[in-house]
Amino acid sequence: MKFMLLIYGSDQATGRASEAETKQVADAYEAFTQSIRQSGSFLDGDPFHPAMSAVTVRAPSGQTEITDGPAVTGDPQLQAYYKIQATSRDEAVEMASRVPGARFGSVEVRQIPEFD
Repeated sequence: MKFMLLIYGSDQATGRASEAETKQVADAYEAFTQSIRQSGSFLDGDPFHPAMSAVTVRAPSGQTEITDGPAVTGDPQLQAYYKIQATSRDEAVEMASRVPGARFGSVEVRQIPEFD
């Protein structure tokens, strides 16, 4: 089974973190990523630039509308993701609980449907 671990947090809090705090979190993410790579669960993952760097595109009635900024404003914002392979929802939830961002925000676990 494939799952997305969607990591939400505060862009403002991330921007206020000291250099030492930023390094500590980066090291924790590196250790977590290595652990799921070694287990064979890691499929993909990346952080995002801050939400305010986003562009939102809508096309009501076929007319393209472009707005600077995220589709949903405020905190928390989607900050990063992991795409993982797990044997069950429970295993995916256990992995999500070890994502460093779960200490500062939240991690949403979403199963990915598999199509033939």
